[in-house]
Amino acid sequence: MFKKILIANRGEIALRVIYACRELGIKTVAVYSEADENSLHVRFADEDVCIGPAKSADSYLSVPAVLSAAEITGADAIHPGYGFLAESAYLAEVCEACHIKFIGPAPNVIRLLGDKARARRAMKKAGVPILPGSDGPVDSEEKAQKIAKDLGFPVIIKAVAGGGGRGMRVIRAAGELAKSLKTATREAEAAFGVGDVYIEKFVENPRHIEFQILGDHHGAVVHLGERECSIQRRHQKLLEEGPSVAVTEKMRRRMGGVVVDAARAVQYTNAGTFEFLMDDKGNFFFLEVNTRIQVEHPVTEFITGVDIVKEQIRIAAGERLSVRQGDITFDGHSIECRINAEDPETFAPSPGVIHAFSVPGGPGVRVDTFAHSECTVPPYYDSLVAKIIVHGRDRQEAIARMRRTLEMTVIEGIKTSIPLHLRILADPEFVAGRLNTGFMERLIAEKNTANGDSLAEAV
Repeated sequence: MFKKILIANRGEIALRVIYACRELGIKTVAVYSEADENSLHVRFADEDVCIGPAKSADSYLSVPAVLSAAEITGADAIHPGYGFLAESAYLAEVCEACHIKFIGPAPNVIRLLGDKARARRAMKKAGVPILPGSDGPVDSEEKAQKIAKDLGFPVIIKAVAGGGGRGMRVIRAAGELAKSLKTATREAEAAFGVGDVYIEKFVENPRHIEFQILGDHHGAVVHLGERECSIQRRHQKLLEEGPSVAVTEKMRRRMGGVVVDAARAVQYTNAGTFEFLMDDKGNFFFLEVNTRIQVEHPVTEFITGVDIVKEQIRIAAGERLSVRQGDITFDGHSIECRINAEDPETFAPSPGVIHAFSVPGGPGVRVDTFAHSECTVPPYYDSLVAKIIVHGRDRQEAIARMRRTLEMTVIEGIKTSIPLHLRILADPEFVAGRLNTGFMERLIAEKNTANGDSLAEAV
């Protein structure tokens, strides 16, 4: 087992890794930017190293700075968390060269699955259902027009790298394609340094379903069931839950088997998530693989009892998975709300000093956060302040538990997304489990109509 792990991240996920390491008896090293000097992950790590100014490119995204901190402190492993360098094949390669263990998949696997066009081909070969689309990047308008015509509109342009909706455009008519292709290419180049895009058939208002997997270095792979992530705005998830009301036990066994076989086919190790779009007929289509821990992993931890971060560490240390597929059962229902520092009406960021912070506990409530009274939410990073996760005997109890937790939460000094989450939880369609990726667009449109105003640009 490792003696010391450096955490190449910040905020709540850095604390989450510290919790796991403390329980495993492993020392930790926190890296931080000048903006995070007084953050809790710095306070609770055994050692800490400042790796640069507030700007991410000069601190959390700097591979030389992270590796230098690991070498200076004698860390024998690096946990990248999510975001920043979490899916950096380069960091994984440099770690390998420096004899520091990267807690994640092998560099070649990260590189393969990080290119969405190559990942599509690999998944198709492994027997995973994919949407019709281009076999690789589309490099000309003529080629794009031919592919779109063959597929039939609507189609969607996607960047081969990155995510979060950047470099992505839905095309509903041939006349829209040329401009959208140029825009998506420029956006992908600016966001990811790679302007390559591909085209696939667009599914109207599908569900977004993802399967959590774990694989060790001894050939064992298991799935931990699915999470529903359909509540999202601009492809950014707001609320996640598990299991999905739309997935039957038969479907879970079938798709779980598909993702396990696919993970074995690409020799996947550590934690990962296979994401799918699910149409109204219950058909699944491959979307992407996230080669890291997910923001929403606590949902799965609640319903399975498996500590995914501890499993990540054990796997990286060469140990076998602590669970087999037959050991995994699904208990009750879990919901996670991402509490962001933003205006719940306009979605504008709301950084600043939190003057009061209190989240109630009680049965089945978990809070993952870096926040506390008089802490600062800096304007330089993602707006996530806290994740509130609840567990209930069934979905109805989980919804009620989340509502009372949000209603009793006190965060003063900044605006947060809590009022928006309460609207979601009270919506009859959500309560009935009738969800798809168009949910937020419909919810916001209905509110705008009721108020007699227009916030269409916020959708």
